[in-house]
Amino acid sequence: MTLKHLIGLALLLRATSAIAIEPFVVKDIRVEGIQRTEAGTVFSYLPVKVGEKLDSEHAASAIRALFATGFFKDVKLEREQDALIVRVIERPSIASIEINGVKDFPKETLNDSLKLVGLVDGRIFDKSALDKAEQELKRAYVARGKYSVKVSTVVTELERNRVAIVFNVVEGDTSRISQINIIGNQVFKEKELRELMKLGTPTWLSWITKNDQYSKQKLSADLEALRSLYMDAGYLEFAIDSTQVSISPEKDHIYITINLNEGAKFTVSDVKVSGPENILPHEQMRKLIKVKAGDVFSRKDLTESSKKIGDRLGEDGYAFANVNAVPTIDKEKHQVEFTFVVDPGVRAYVRHIDITGNSKTRDVVIRREFRQMEGAWYVASKIQTSKQKVDRLDYFSEVNIETLPVPGTKDQVDIGMSVKEKSTGSFMLGAGVSSNVGLMLTGSITQRNLFGTGNTLTTQINTSGMNQVYSVSYTNPYYTDDGVSRGFDVYKRDIDTTSTAISPYRSATVGTGVRFGVPMGDFENMYYGSSLENTQIVTSTASSLQMQDYTAKFGGSATNLLGSAGWSKDTRDSAIFTTAGTVRRANVSTTVPASDQKFYKLSYQHQWFYPVSQNTTLMLNGDVGMANGYGGMPVPFFQNFYGGGIGTVRGFQPFSMGPKDSIGNSLGGTRRVIGNAELLFPMPGSGKDKSVRLSTFVDAGAVFNTGLLGSDNMRYSTGVAVTWVSPVGPLKFSMGVPVNKQAGDRLQQFQFTMGSLF
Repeated sequence: MTLKHLIGLALLLRATSAIAIEPFVVKDIRVEGIQRTEAGTVFSYLPVKVGEKLDSEHAASAIRALFATGFFKDVKLEREQDALIVRVIERPSIASIEINGVKDFPKETLNDSLKLVGLVDGRIFDKSALDKAEQELKRAYVARGKYSVKVSTVVTELERNRVAIVFNVVEGDTSRISQINIIGNQVFKEKELRELMKLGTPTWLSWITKNDQYSKQKLSADLEALRSLYMDAGYLEFAIDSTQVSISPEKDHIYITINLNEGAKFTVSDVKVSGPENILPHEQMRKLIKVKAGDVFSRKDLTESSKKIGDRLGEDGYAFANVNAVPTIDKEKHQVEFTFVVDPGVRAYVRHIDITGNSKTRDVVIRREFRQMEGAWYVASKIQTSKQKVDRLDYFSEVNIETLPVPGTKDQVDIGMSVKEKSTGSFMLGAGVSSNVGLMLTGSITQRNLFGTGNTLTTQINTSGMNQVYSVSYTNPYYTDDGVSRGFDVYKRDIDTTSTAISPYRSATVGTGVRFGVPMGDFENMYYGSSLENTQIVTSTASSLQMQDYTAKFGGSATNLLGSAGWSKDTRDSAIFTTAGTVRRANVSTTVPASDQKFYKLSYQHQWFYPVSQNTTLMLNGDVGMANGYGGMPVPFFQNFYGGGIGTVRGFQPFSMGPKDSIGNSLGGTRRVIGNAELLFPMPGSGKDKSVRLSTFVDAGAVFNTGLLGSDNMRYSTGVAVTWVSPVGPLKFSMGVPVNKQAGDRLQQFQFTMGSLF
């Protein structure tokens, strides 16, 4: 007999006892046995009042109602003359809850979970809630792969009708996947299929990836990966017949068996289209369809074709176009014919744009990045562009957008954008380790979204052995409603190259400037600026002859008025996690003829991101620079280009590449060429976590003076790098190995930068 049946029988017996009460008119009601419960609470559940008649039916109803409150573990109704006596025994209250033996979870988290099931200090003790809490605790450990966990509870009765609850947890060891068997595969080898899966047997990296810890969600994702592999390879009737997951008696080993039915390989016999030609002509539809007659069936191509047609209709305002590829299967010939049935629906316009999640950033800062306007026809590309531009602000860790139908209408939609704000202030540190100069540090404090206005304020304090920089910069990205930005800079920069790879000299520069940015398109901008600065130069006998000759001829002090112009175009799909797109930047700066020094500098950078696969991206970067003098004056030596280190050619000491003086110190050069190829991919086992990316790279670069670039100038390196957006800020590590080290080169294989968000 189950507990439920026993409780029902007990209630029935009590009700039967109540039925034995002879009907009478109640002249008084007394409640006995209550300690915490108010008498009024009991009276409110009684179906009879003073002066009314109590019969068996009302008595049974009263008992059931009082039990249902959960306050009492026993209820009796008795009659003394014409008085109704309600005798109760209250359930105990919880005096304390203690959890012992827990290491995998913070106790605060477990206490919060216990509150959800009703186990809280001071509440009425409910045995069913205790049982539920015990089971939930076990499930939490099972989700972490600890199937041998043991949870026991001890309930101790205390004075004043209270209880103390103690959970004793023996966590046990994590259960590991010992074997994965795939049965029924012939087209692909089992090794290929298992490499596709996230779950696997233990390896030396399993302590990081956790791939040997079973979870139902991971297995479901792996099964879908197998299904996608076969469906994209033409196996239309592929099916997973069964999946068995078993555990050893000791609960430390897990065995997974997957039974496949591959089916036959199908080819596409014909592709047809169906839909209103006045909205999207069939000929245009066919150009968007990747699937062609004679091709091997691919679910991926089919899905992409449907999406392209839907996106094309979205450009004309058809927000809810429905595109279905209807198959006609010939099982004997192993062929399939598809008809793309297109229902564009009704053309819609945008009623409202709703933004949520921006508790700090002002609404206008986000709305001014939108290209889709309220009250205008829905345009899918404008909505996607709006998302990209908000994403590129880099104020948010997540930016999501969705199109919502307006209830009661067919031609209106609302656009909902949800954002998740992140820290936009940063305290940045840069560091490198070298046997020559030890630890080099730089730092800056930046707030890129000042008071939620979108304005940027940066204060830089650099205390490295080479630089002493103090600067304040302020930028308003929307100085005008058209998106023209304006910024101001004030700076003091002291340079001492004594402890670096550069030939020793000292300089002190004080300057101020103003700059403007003019948008040329959604992702294209022009920049203009002007600055006035004074530089004091000090050389010594340890300085190179070139430096000493320059100061002797042109003096140790110069006041220059500089003008600059630049152009940039950024078409990256995301500033948070770039997988595709390009970044191009060009810049020219020059002193005006009235300046003490006469020179100009040109630079151009081109970055290209290409998605090699769903999770892997190839990044190519090219960077060139040139400086020259005019009016019979050379380029000042402190305006030279330098190379080496993160951002140029890793594996070589910062500033160490290029021409050298007589004792091997770097002089820099008036020409610089940098090239980088980097393959970026997520940390194995990180799933959807985008905070860590690994990469392998090949760097190349040269710093030289006038003349042609030759093989003697070029330096190459290769290695691995890690980028981690950690809780303490962005960290970048690289291990670079020079490929063609030459005599006099200075190396620094391990390099890193680090920062802290606030």
